[in-house]
Amino acid sequence: MLLPLLALASTATVAAAEVLSLSEFNWTLRNQQGLVNVPAHIPSQTNLDLKNAGVITEPLLGINDVTQRWVVTDNWVYQANLSTFVHERSQSKDGEKTLLVFYGLDTVATITVAGHPVAWVNNQFQQYVYDVTEYLDSPLNNDTSLTIAFESPYYYGLNVSSRPDVKPQPGIDFEWTGVRAFIRKIASDFGWDWGPAFAPAGVFKPAFLVTLSEGSEDKTSASGSPPAEHPLLVSQSGGLFIEESALEVNKVGQNPNVRPDDSADWNVNVTLAVRSLRADPNPTLIIDIPELNITSGPLKVSSIPAASNTTTFVSTAFTIPNGVPQRWYPHNLGTPKLYNFTVTLSVSGVPVSYTTRSGFRTVYLAQTPYSQEDVEQLGITPGDQWHFEVNGKAIYSKGSNLTPFDPFYPRISTDKVRWVIESAIKSGQNMLRVWGGGIYQPSDELTGGYDFYSICDELGMLVWSELGFSDTTYPTNDFFLESVEREVRQNVRRIKKHPSNVQWAGGNEIEPLILLADAFLNLPQRFLDEFLLIFQDFLHDIVMQEQSSVAYTDCSTTTGVLSLEPYVLRLGNLTAGHIYGNTELYNNDTTQSFNQSIYPVARFVNEFGFHSMPSIYSWEEALESPTDFAFNSTVVVSRDHHPPALGLVWPNPNAPQGQREMTLGVERWLPRPVDSATNPNGTFAQWCYSTQVFQSLYMSSEIAFYRRGAGRGERNLGALIWQLNDVWQGVSWSAIEYSGRWKVMQYALSNIFTPVMAFPFWIPEREELEIAVSSDRWDAVQGSVQLTWYDWSGRTLNTSSYPFAVPSLNSTVVHQAQGLGNILPAGSNASDVWAHLNLTAEVDGQNATHEQYFVPISLANANLVDSVIKITPGDNSTFTLSAQGGVAPFTWMDHPAGTVGYFVDDVSGKPLNGFYLIPGQDRTLRFVQSAALSKVAEPSPEDFVVRSLWNNTHI
Repeated sequence: MLLPLLALASTATVAAAEVLSLSEFNWTLRNQQGLVNVPAHIPSQTNLDLKNAGVITEPLLGINDVTQRWVVTDNWVYQANLSTFVHERSQSKDGEKTLLVFYGLDTVATITVAGHPVAWVNNQFQQYVYDVTEYLDSPLNNDTSLTIAFESPYYYGLNVSSRPDVKPQPGIDFEWTGVRAFIRKIASDFGWDWGPAFAPAGVFKPAFLVTLSEGSEDKTSASGSPPAEHPLLVSQSGGLFIEESALEVNKVGQNPNVRPDDSADWNVNVTLAVRSLRADPNPTLIIDIPELNITSGPLKVSSIPAASNTTTFVSTAFTIPNGVPQRWYPHNLGTPKLYNFTVTLSVSGVPVSYTTRSGFRTVYLAQTPYSQEDVEQLGITPGDQWHFEVNGKAIYSKGSNLTPFDPFYPRISTDKVRWVIESAIKSGQNMLRVWGGGIYQPSDELTGGYDFYSICDELGMLVWSELGFSDTTYPTNDFFLESVEREVRQNVRRIKKHPSNVQWAGGNEIEPLILLADAFLNLPQRFLDEFLLIFQDFLHDIVMQEQSSVAYTDCSTTTGVLSLEPYVLRLGNLTAGHIYGNTELYNNDTTQSFNQSIYPVARFVNEFGFHSMPSIYSWEEALESPTDFAFNSTVVVSRDHHPPALGLVWPNPNAPQGQREMTLGVERWLPRPVDSATNPNGTFAQWCYSTQVFQSLYMSSEIAFYRRGAGRGERNLGALIWQLNDVWQGVSWSAIEYSGRWKVMQYALSNIFTPVMAFPFWIPEREELEIAVSSDRWDAVQGSVQLTWYDWSGRTLNTSSYPFAVPSLNSTVVHQAQGLGNILPAGSNASDVWAHLNLTAEVDGQNATHEQYFVPISLANANLVDSVIKITPGDNSTFTLSAQGGVAPFTWMDHPAGTVGYFVDDVSGKPLNGFYLIPGQDRTLRFVQSAALSKVAEPSPEDFVVRSLWNNTHI
C-alpha cells in the first residue's frame, strides 16, 4: 500500500510534504442540525463514522438496514481544521500552489476552504481537482477549516427530478423510489433485490492536498533515483501535477469494430492531463519499456502553459514491432504477461517520471453476421456472431457477474478483492462482468482505496466493464449529460491501460427494459428516442473517442446491431429462425429448473441464476437473537429482497415469494430437511445448505447446456452466472458469501468450468440420456468417459467406457440411450441407483480428469442409505473422509466461524467440496486458509463440520 509513503509523523513536517493525504487531519462529522457531532475520518462514509462513534451499531447487524434509514434523509457535514497547514503555508516560498484533490465524493456536496466556497459537486464517479491557493492565503474571518457539506442523496434526487427540463423516467425501483435515475451515484445504494439500501454519503475515496513548488528539486528524476510508483507521486517533485494518466496498447490502425490485424505492429499511446507551474512551448515525453530494452526517445507533445487552475492534455504514441513483446493472455489460455512502462515528461528541461504496468494483447468482440459458408458447412444457425476473440482466436467466456463488495466502499480491502478474484480463477472462470449498477472498479489503492483492475491484469482475468447505468431510463437534459460525459471520459481513460478489460457496455439491462415496456405498455416514442440518444449515440461516441482497443455495446443484454459504422442498434428488427446478440435467463419455477427446452439457445448468456441462503456461519455474523435462526424468521425473511419491496415498506411484503421459491426447489429435488425440536439450528443449517445444493445443481445444468452449445447451431461461446459475490449476509444469487466463504455453487463452478468436461443431459419425459463432452481448448482433445452405476449402498453395478474426440472450442456427443430399461443396470429401480461419470484426457500436455454425477430421478425420491461419514484429521489442515455406510451425496465440509478459505483435493490440488462420497473410495481434503481475511488463525480440527443430504432427514 502506498498511502504510508504520504503519512506525516507530526505537524512540523507538514510544510515539507508535497502530497498530503487528507486522512492526516482531525475530522468531525455533524448532521445539519448539529444534534450529532462526532469524530470522523476519511476516506469514510456517514454510517461508518457514526458506528465508530457509538451513535449506531454495525449497519449490517439485524434489521439496521431499516432502523438506520434516518441517516439517508439527513444532511451531513465533514470538517477538518487546516490551521497548521495554513500557518506553515504562509511561511513557504512565493509561487507555491496548493491543489485540493478528491478521487471520489459521495455524492452531492458543497466544498468550502477557509470560509471560501470552492465548488458544488454531484457525481460520485468523477474525480475533482481545485486550486485553493488563494483561499488558503486569505481565510475569511480566520476560518481555516476544510468543510464538505453533503446533501441527502434521496432529497437531492427528488429535488433535481422536479427541474423543468427533467422528465419522468420509467424504471425499476427497489427501496428508495423515484431518485436513482437522476443522481450519479451507485444505483444499488438505493436498494436492489440482493442487497440493502443505505445510500451513504462521504469522502469515500482518498483525497489529498498537493503543493506545487517551482523551485523544489525534482526528486523523481535525480540521478540514480527510480521513477515514482504512481503518477500522483510525481507531485513530490517540483511544479507539476498529473491529474490523469492514460496508456493504451493497440495495433497500428486498430478499429474496435473491425477484427484487428494481429500481424501489425503495436502502438503505445500515452495521454496525460497536467497542471504545471512552468510553461513550455515544446515539452517532450519519453516512453520506456526496460524489460524489452525499448525506448521511444523524446517525443514532442503540445505546449503546456503555466497554469495550476486549469488542466492541459498532452498525448503521444510510438510503435513497437509485432514480434518483440510477449502477449498477455487470460490465465486459462496462456500467461498474463505484463510489462513496466516508464513515462517521463520534461517541462522546461525538468523531467518527471512514473512507472505503470500494462500488456500487449488484442481483443475483438465479434458482432457481424455469420457467413453463408458458416451456415452451410458448419451448421451454424443464421444470424450474428456474439463472442470475444483474444489475440486473434475465439474464446469461451466462462465467468460471473460482480456486484459491489460492501455497501460501504471505504471498508473494502484489496485483500478481500484479491480473494474474490482468485476464488473465481480457482473455479475456472476467465471473465468477470462489472455490473453497471455498481461502481467503476478502481485501478490502484493510492487513489481508489483498493485495487481491482491491476489484480485482474496480474492474474489473467478478463473484465467486461460497464458504464454506471442500470434498469431504468435516464434524463437527456444538458445538466445531466454534461456530468455524465466527464464521468465517462475520466473512467474510460483510466481503465484503458488494463489488458484485462475487454469491452465497455453502456449499462445493465436497459435495452430489454425498453423493448419489454414498449411491447406491454406501448411507451411513448420519446422513451425509445431518449434511450437511443444516450446509449446508441452519446455514450458510444464518448467511449470511441477515448479509446480504440475494445468494443462498445449499448447494454449488457442486447439484440445486437444492424450496423457498427455507423452504430445502429438492431432492437426489434429480428428475422425468425436467426440468432442475434446475447441474452439472459431467470426462471423461478422450480418445476422447470432442469427442463432444457426452456434454456435460451443463444450465442452468449450474460446473466442467469437462482437465489440461495448464505451458510449459518454468515447468519451468525448478522443475527442477534436465537429465535432469528430459522428459515422464515422475521429477520431472515427481511433479508430476502427478491422480489423487491418496491418501496420502504418493511418487512418486505414480497419476500415470502422468494422464500417459497427456494423452499419448493429444495422440496422438489432434494430430501426436505426435517424440523428438529431438539436442534432447531441444525434444521436451519441444513436448509441453508440445501438451498445452496439446489442452486448448484440448477446452475451446473444451465452452464453445461450453454457449453454444449459451442458445438451446436447456436455456437454458444459465453456463460456468465449471476452472481459471484455478496454485498451483505442475506439471500442472493451469489457463489461467494460476504465474508469470502465459498457456497456449494462456487465448488460446482470449479467442476462445470473445467476445461474439458462431461455432462449427462437427461430428458425424463422421453427417458433420453445424452452424455456430451465440451472443451474450451484451442486444440482438439481426445479421451474417454467411464460411466459407472452404483446403488446407494455403494455397490458397483456395471461400468462402460466411451472414447471421444472433441474439436477445438467445441462439444461432441459420446453416448446416447433411450428408455430406462436400456439405461439402468438390469433389474434396477431408478430410486435405487445413480451413475458416476469419470472423464480422462490429455489436455495441454497433461493428464486431466473430470467427474460428474447422474441421478435418473429427483434426489427427493432416492432411497438414500445412512453414509456414516468418518472424519480423520491429518497434518497440514487435511481431513480424510470415509463413508462407512452408504453413498453420501453432496458431502459438504464446513470450515469454522471466523475462518475464510476453501477445500482442495489433497492429491490434485483442485477445489473439492459438495461431492459424492463412495464407500471404499476415501477422499482427503485440505483446507487452504486466507490468513489476510481469517479472524481465527489456527482453527481446531474439531470445529470443522461435515454434512450430506442424508442429514436433511436425520438432524
